[in-house]
Amino acid sequence: MAVSGAEIEVRTERRVQVVNITAKVKEASRKLGVAKGILLVSVRHTTCCAVVNEDEAGLRHDFERLGDSLLSPFRGEKGYRHDQIDDNAQAHLTSILLGHSITLPLSEGVPVLGTWQSILLLEMDGPRPRTVDLTVLGE
Repeated sequence: MAVSGAEIEVRTERRVQVVNITAKVKEASRKLGVAKGILLVSVRHTTCCAVVNEDEAGLRHDFERLGDSLLSPFRGEKGYRHDQIDDNAQAHLTSILLGHSITLPLSEGVPVLGTWQSILLLEMDGPRPRTVDLTVLGE
């Protein structure tokens, strides 16, 4: 059983943004030398997320509004306490709900995805440089 890893750098351009990283993940995973196994895709940051979903313009817009729609009722008159420090509590809370990693099957060196599935990085506190870690376990 082999274990291998790589990093992908992603630079976001807006405060809230959906970035399709599928091609970068596929390219990097091919180079890891594991044909069949499990691929872990993980972001190192507390204000962005890694998800699998459809990359469609309307959904990208909806994803970008998701944190607002889920968390606005909890903001209250005084806001979130963390906003007094960095004004990004909503980004932290959204990433807790959506998660920092995804696990996918790996076949022929690339992640197995359904017809409409893409690997997306959801930026909640950009623009920033982001690091995505890939770890494969397999043969």
